[in-house]
Amino acid sequence: MHIHILGICGTFMGGVALLARELGMTVSGSDANVYPPMSDQLEQAGIELQQGYLAEHLDPAPDLVVMGNAMSRGNPAVEYVLNKGMPYISGPQWLAENVLQDKWVLAVSGTHGKTSTSSLLAWLLEDAGMAPGFLIGGVPGNFGETARLGKTPFFVIEADEYDTAFFDKRSKFVHYHPRTLVINNLEFDHADIFDDLAAIQKQFHHLIRTLPSEGLLITPSDDEAIEHVIEMGNWTPQQTLGLNEGQLQAQNISDDGSQFDVVLDGNKEGSVNWSMLGMHNVSNALAAIAAARHVGVTIYHSCDALSRFKGIKRRMELRGEEQGVKVYDDFAHHPTAIATTINGLRAKIGKRQLIAILEPRSNTMKMGIHQDTLAESLQAADRVILFEEAGVGLSLTDVQQALGQKAIVKTSIDDIINVVCTEANEGDEVLIMSNGGFGGIHQRLLTGLAQR
Repeated sequence: MHIHILGICGTFMGGVALLARELGMTVSGSDANVYPPMSDQLEQAGIELQQGYLAEHLDPAPDLVVMGNAMSRGNPAVEYVLNKGMPYISGPQWLAENVLQDKWVLAVSGTHGKTSTSSLLAWLLEDAGMAPGFLIGGVPGNFGETARLGKTPFFVIEADEYDTAFFDKRSKFVHYHPRTLVINNLEFDHADIFDDLAAIQKQFHHLIRTLPSEGLLITPSDDEAIEHVIEMGNWTPQQTLGLNEGQLQAQNISDDGSQFDVVLDGNKEGSVNWSMLGMHNVSNALAAIAAARHVGVTIYHSCDALSRFKGIKRRMELRGEEQGVKVYDDFAHHPTAIATTINGLRAKIGKRQLIAILEPRSNTMKMGIHQDTLAESLQAADRVILFEEAGVGLSLTDVQQALGQKAIVKTSIDDIINVVCTEANEGDEVLIMSNGGFGGIHQRLLTGLAQR
């Protein structure tokens, strides 16, 4: 069977492509933005990639077209599919019908931490010999790939609340039918498709409605937005977790989050000593431990396995060091995530200078929804460089003024590189935050630092 995927280089659709290829299907795809790491994975898997959305990419006709949720009416490829009466399906529905049937699905949802928690959970199962399948919106260092079918009934999936397709406006995750569900946290996001937090909560209520009564719902103990969702109806046992609170707790946490004890119902079950940083990652680890325990992995084993976790590409990933200046890449898309990432790095490096570079690229940020909280999320950095892309329509002047003299706005990546190469000294740490490719700034900056 030949499937053609429109929007193939998105993290989710790229994972769908890899799973389809592993199932023995012929896979091709089109995308407007073909860039690593997803493009590298797809090409290594023997998947043909085509730039743009042209009708000729669909001639000769594939057996099925799988639509990414970035596709919309007016797209030339979409119009061709509809006009020719070609069979088509959404990515989440394809996944449900071809991969998730008869699986024990462990889904990780929430506004922040989905990729990290999914990666952690897949690794805990792998280390326990359970050979899970997974589809994750990133590249876990322990696996080096975004998706695989696995060898057992267990399948870990990053469960996104974004809509399914232009013809199916339900959240993606309602297709997955999990038995184990993590909701990490819940805030307003995706302002391009949700009017308010209540609209998002309604989708999470729909998700909880699909949970079996013999499943498990894992939530933080102190999230009012999630509690409101649960009050709308819950038919599944719930386990709460938190930092020094909840049924499953992290206690005796080091300042940078690299060490902590795990306590269940008042009894210490294990200790963690790992390479990840920040209180948000401690919470992610607790959620992964709880979900792994639901399928039989002991807390003690999970604590030990975390010491061998290798992180995720684009999640506080050290891209390199030149002349004593370290450059990190982080997939930041929301003020809460930005703040926790910066605070985690600050706890690690102490008083060394932290230079934060932010490209506000998500649809919600571009709409100015987080304008009031963005400056506060950047306060722990010593120097802040904001990238204001020409033509986007988002002004960062208010954010810069709120941060004072330590912040500047630049409209050119070359200008940003020049500022850092001029100002950065040995021992400084540079944190680059964007949920896109950011013009390859990471390697360009490292090259500039090496040549200065």
